[in-house]
Amino acid sequence: MRIAVIGGGPGGLYAAVLLKRLDPARDITVWERNAPDDTFGFGVVLSDETLGGIEHADPAVHRALQRVFVRWDDIDIVRGGRTLTSGGHGFAALGRRTLLRILHERCAELGVRIHFRTPAPTAAELAGRHDLVIAADGVNSTTRTAHADAFRPRVTTHRCRYIWLAADFAFDAFRFEIAETEHGVMQLHGYPFERPAPGPHPPAGPSGEPGPTGASTVIVEMREEVWHAAGLDACDERQSADRCAEIFAEALGGRPLRGNNSAWTAFRTVVNAHWSHGNTVLLGDAAHTAHFSIGSGTKLAVEDALALAACVGEHATLPEALTAYEAERRPVVESTQRAAAASLRWFEDVRAYLGQPPRQFAFNLLTRSRRVTHGNLRLRDPAFTRTVEDDFGCPPGTPPMFTPLRLRGLTLRNRVVVSPMDMYSATDGDPGDFHLVHLGARALGGAGLVMTEMVCVSAQGRITPGCAGLYTDAHATAWRRVTDFVHSQAPGTAIGVQLGHSGRKGSTRLMWEGIDQPLPDGNWPLVAASPLPYRPGVNQTPHQLDRAGLTVVRDQFAAAARRAADSGFDLLELHCAHGYLLSGFLSPLTNHRTDAYGGSLANRLRYPLEVFDAVRAVWPGERPMTVRISATDWAAGGTTADDAVEIARAFAAHGADAIDVSTGQVVPGERPEYGRSYQTPYADRVRNALRVPVIAVGAISSWDDVNSLLLAGRTDLCALARPHLYDPHWTLHAAAEQNYAGTAAPWPAPYRAGSRTPPTGRTDAPRPRLGLTGLREGAQSPAPRP
Repeated sequence: MRIAVIGGGPGGLYAAVLLKRLDPARDITVWERNAPDDTFGFGVVLSDETLGGIEHADPAVHRALQRVFVRWDDIDIVRGGRTLTSGGHGFAALGRRTLLRILHERCAELGVRIHFRTPAPTAAELAGRHDLVIAADGVNSTTRTAHADAFRPRVTTHRCRYIWLAADFAFDAFRFEIAETEHGVMQLHGYPFERPAPGPHPPAGPSGEPGPTGASTVIVEMREEVWHAAGLDACDERQSADRCAEIFAEALGGRPLRGNNSAWTAFRTVVNAHWSHGNTVLLGDAAHTAHFSIGSGTKLAVEDALALAACVGEHATLPEALTAYEAERRPVVESTQRAAAASLRWFEDVRAYLGQPPRQFAFNLLTRSRRVTHGNLRLRDPAFTRTVEDDFGCPPGTPPMFTPLRLRGLTLRNRVVVSPMDMYSATDGDPGDFHLVHLGARALGGAGLVMTEMVCVSAQGRITPGCAGLYTDAHATAWRRVTDFVHSQAPGTAIGVQLGHSGRKGSTRLMWEGIDQPLPDGNWPLVAASPLPYRPGVNQTPHQLDRAGLTVVRDQFAAAARRAADSGFDLLELHCAHGYLLSGFLSPLTNHRTDAYGGSLANRLRYPLEVFDAVRAVWPGERPMTVRISATDWAAGGTTADDAVEIARAFAAHGADAIDVSTGQVVPGERPEYGRSYQTPYADRVRNALRVPVIAVGAISSWDDVNSLLLAGRTDLCALARPHLYDPHWTLHAAAEQNYAGTAAPWPAPYRAGSRTPPTGRTDAPRPRLGLTGLREGAQSPAPRP
């Protein structure tokens, strides 16, 4: 098998090493356009997981790495001259040049040819005379560009500028430092990658060069507008290093910084629809990138090499091997990219968190990617985590999710919300036994607040014939049956109603009969902000509401709110999300009006605010009101995160007690970035920009995530939907799993016998006294003792 590798970075070299080691008969050539000692950047970080894979695949490389690794446990977070330290994190790093030298030597031992200072032939040329071409040619991959029609890359450029520099001493810990300058916020990411030399360290000489005190990578990053304002856009490498050393002089102890072909750049996230084309395959940064703030680039490339080499050995044909390689690696890479994107956005928006208390800020930074959680950090550094819990107001032994929250005259005993979920089980808008059992069961399950599905304010405003309503007095009576049950049988649990109108998304079948599909017969006319069907050619075209129609619908909301108050609901939420009527006014994709209710965001807000004011006027003053918004349409030209902040600001100014921050479902062509807690950054953005209470939603599935989001100050309440369908007693079970038995999650008296986890089977069986480990096949076991 003849193999060509384009690019002599860690990923390409390690792939060559592994493929050659697994089959010495393979003919492998690496093309590297630079000299052996040329490299960009300074230190690289590898996780223990990656190192374990290296040890298993090639002990020789692992031993060489072990001899030079710098390990450390602490992270220092410095802000405003104050340093907070969290331990137990376990990093390992080494110089990039050292890593390359180890891999060069291993290639030489195994017989891999490396052509230095030699640009590679094109992938197309190499593919004609090799069995496999590995394109490890980095973020600027010429292979990816040349075959863009096959790989279908998508490259996103982000909002910060950064530069890689080095300091000639070893930091004591991984260091994050925030500098609030006259030009804006700047941040330093620093970590050691070379150990100090043994013995006493001589002082710096007249030239300012430090003694043999190790080395650290220093990355300085800031928003692009800050970079321009500080004049760094006009600085060359030396000037940039000097300016950064001046800005972070305290962190550096007055020492200088140096570059290595260093230049200011904006990070680019690379995603490819396909990783292989014929017998050419992408690896490392050519295939994908993830922001440096989670230390992932070299790690991902090395793990790619491990997987590719294994798949080539495990499959009979190359197409099967390349398919298996991508199938194995893509989910891991996508998960890493989601975590990196969360981390990247956190640093882009770091100024929003500067008002947080120091320890909460530090906890927020540590958990920014969602890979480190509250539970994980308690294991790593219980003392640090306890101080953050104390600042949050957690009594001893009380997880953050079981602290109370007051909204106007309502005190919620814990921070868990059963999210509104359409059940499509009403008859002519009338909630029946299903709603009593469904909502009652979840109220008994311990959540602080249980929300109804979207309750429609008119028959015309239903999504489906199965949607519940509050447009008749009979509906109010039926809802009273539900609220009475909750208040009497689950005392301490609040129940809220969500009022809405379907707009252009109405007159459709029940979800399980064909979501968003029109009824086969009996359709009713629709109204909306603009005459735009939800799915052209599928859904009907709605009528644009005129002044008279706007007044009628506004009054329907107010009448439904009066009935909701009479029904005994504790909280009311106005549904302005997911493409329904009021959301349709907010989004520029669905509001094409030319009157006072269209055009600018202020105009698009006008009607939803009129409805909010009408509802607030009749809703009891002591009871809170919230508003659900779609913080992004996940579509070009739609609502943005900046718009969402302004929408939330407007509702808060009109008296909203909290903003329920959801996303999407406004247009059918949306492209959501699905993943764990994927919508919570938008709640975080609103909360920390406006300092208003928010409810976070969106694939929050574990109590550890709930605790983490609350403690980091990203939300005030967490709404969970599907977990409560899977387990109506999700909150009570979360309490039991955390050994919490306080008043914020009381078991109903009839259920108390089930408050402990049932036994699942015998686990104390006697262990065998004798084993056969180490006996040769056919050998007799020792005779038993009398």
